[in-house]
Amino acid sequence: MQVYDSEAELIDALKQGEKHACADLVRRFSPQIYRVALRLMNDPSEAEDVLQETFISACSHAEEFEGRSSLGTWLYRIANNAGLMRLRKKRVPTVSIDEPLELNDDYVPRQLADWSLDPDHAVLTDELRQVMDEGVAQLSDPLRVVFIMRDLQGLSTAETAAHLGISESAVKVRLHRARLQLRDHLAQYLAGTAPGEQATE
Repeated sequence: MQVYDSEAELIDALKQGEKHACADLVRRFSPQIYRVALRLMNDPSEAEDVLQETFISACSHAEEFEGRSSLGTWLYRIANNAGLMRLRKKRVPTVSIDEPLELNDDYVPRQLADWSLDPDHAVLTDELRQVMDEGVAQLSDPLRVVFIMRDLQGLSTAETAAHLGISESAVKVRLHRARLQLRDHLAQYLAGTAPGEQATE
């Protein structure tokens, strides 16, 4: 299989329809995209479907890549869209959190840490990463999707709101609630208590 030396060469080859380019794209990005899809869908079978749809779409529409972001970011967005379409079809009932309560910017405590797991900015042990993944999997669909888009993929509040068709205020509330739940999950782990168990005195 032909391997392209740079991302730019790979992009050019994809746009020209070279048969080996798509295989190289899959080889390079499958692990990252699968992790994103699995976090989003919380189901290995659904994640595999999202992964397949992502690369089919990317290889079929390579000419639409304009280079304003990295190739990885473009693939993340395609995976996001594919996953969100599947979640919408599931029509999982959720409680409304669009209600106008505590929506000003001061609502989110300043002491909350940035939960971003961008590999370029976060240094986590494998064990901590597993604990975080477990915590993300336990979030409800509305909270998990917002957390992934904002903190894992780095989309802005406005971009996340536009993708999901909700208000920016709702994005802030969902993100805050997701972070609080994950903070509690990690706190139990760091205190030596398995998540979901009560600490004994």
